[in-house]
Parts: sequence; C-alpha cells; structure tokens
Amino acid sequence: MGISNKDEFGMVGLGLRREMLDELLIQVPKQIDFMEVAPENWLKLGGRFAKQFKSLTDTNNFVCHGLSLSIGSPEPLDIAFIKSLKVFFETHNIKRFSEHLSYCSGTGHMYDLMPIPFTEEAIKHVVPRIKQVQDILEQQIAIENVSYYAAPGQQMSELAFTTEILQQADCKLLLDVNNIYVNSINHGYDGDHFLANLPSERIAYGHVAGHYNEADDLIIDTHGADVIDPVWQLLDSAYKYHGVFPTLLERDFNIPAIPDLVKELDIIHCLQAKNAIPQSKESA
Repeated sequence: MGISNKDEFGMVGLGLRREMLDELLIQVPKQIDFMEVAPENWLKLGGRFAKQFKSLTDTNNFVCHGLSLSIGSPEPLDIAFIKSLKVFFETHNIKRFSEHLSYCSGTGHMYDLMPIPFTEEAIKHVVPRIKQVQDILEQQIAIENVSYYAAPGQQMSELAFTTEILQQADCKLLLDVNNIYVNSINHGYDGDHFLANLPSERIAYGHVAGHYNEADDLIIDTHGADVIDPVWQLLDSAYKYHGVFPTLLERDFNIPAIPDLVKELDIIHCLQAKNAIPQSKESA
C-alpha cells in the first residue's frame, strides 16, 4: 500500500517534553515533521516557558494528545476544560487532537488511565461523549487504543469494542503500536491479527514507544526506553496493512539527547520509505 493517510502535519513526529526545549529551540532536526504535547502540561504556563512554546508552535507543526478528558468516566464531561482546549488549539494552530480510550476520573481524579469495560453498555456511554467533544471543538478527534492490565466485566474483544466506537462516534484512531504489543503479551492475543483488522480509513496517526519487561508475561507501558525490534516489526506490518501514516515517537522519561532520539526517528523514516509506493505508481 502507498501513503494513504498523509495528514497536513507531516509524517514523522516527536513528543515534546520540557527537558527537550533548550535543544529544540536552537534547532529542530530535519527528521521532525511535527511535535506532540499534552495540552494539560502547557495550558496554564506563563512566563519563559509560554514564550518558548509559542516560538515553537509558530514555526513548527503541532498536535495535542490529551490526558484528562476521561472519555469513559461516569461523571459529566468538563465542558469548561474542553472549551479552554479549543482556545489553546486556535492560539497554537494545533493540527489534530487525540485522547485515550479510557477514563481517569470518577468522584475525583485518579491520575492514571483506567480501561473502559469492553461492553455494549460502555459503547453506548462513550459514543455520545466523543460526539459531544467533537461538536464543541468543531473537529473530528482521534481516540487512542490504550494499554491495560485487567479487563473487568469484559463481554467482547478489545478489537470489536474499539472498532465499534470508531464507527458509531465517527472519530479517528490514534494507533499506538506499542500498546498493541504490550496488550498482546499481557493478555495472550495475536497482535498482528488485531492490527490487521483495524479500519485503515480511521487511522489519523500512530505512536511508537518503549516499555519495561516486568516478567515474561507482564510488560509495563512506560515510554521510558528505546523501541524494541518486535515493536518496529509491528509498525512495519501496520504500514503494510494500512498504508504509511504519520507516526510519532514517545519518550516520557530517561530522555536521551536529541541526536539519540533522532536515530529512532530515522528508523520510522526508513520504514515509511520502504512501504511507500512511488508517486508514479500511485497515479497510474
């Protein structure tokens, strides 16, 4: 398949963390087409950080990946927060917004991403909430397949649950390849089968990241290590199944220098080039 999901923000990205600011303000490597931030970490910043961030968003493509929308929560959506996101997106020319298919609040905030039960009832709860967010933001959002360590009350597969929400809510998918790998090990399913059966037309962009091996049958999704070969292989398969889509490297801690991160970005570029059909063939 060729480049079927190319978006306006480019093809290879890096998750921006404050530790990277000094290096990136001097020069953004050519391998970085776009950057991603959690808006919650930047919404209320003032002073030097706010000025530095604005200088980057003025000259680079940015997307946002939220942490606290809590789309699966039983509590009402925080409308004021969503409206503040809309202003933030307009101020910084944010190209796309994504969130997790999870919840992180009930009667209080849990500061962790909890799995939504894989049930028809949960689908009926989540779908109108996604639609409400899209109506307020006046844009289609992307929902990320999440890593999870238990599936309470499961009545259907993760694949069926995810695809049904994408279809009914008419939203996009943020395809996290590492999460598929982590879940396939932790829950004993075929990650390649899961990947192959996702709807290509729903994929907005993708994530790759590192993780921590707690045991042979337990992997923790940490974003604190280099991407391993099986995850790169799964990304390669994703491009074969779905075409080449924008893909971002996440690194949340144990953050190396930018040149070391660029080495992993180069791998993404190489996999995309390998799976891209030449323009002459696409137009034939």
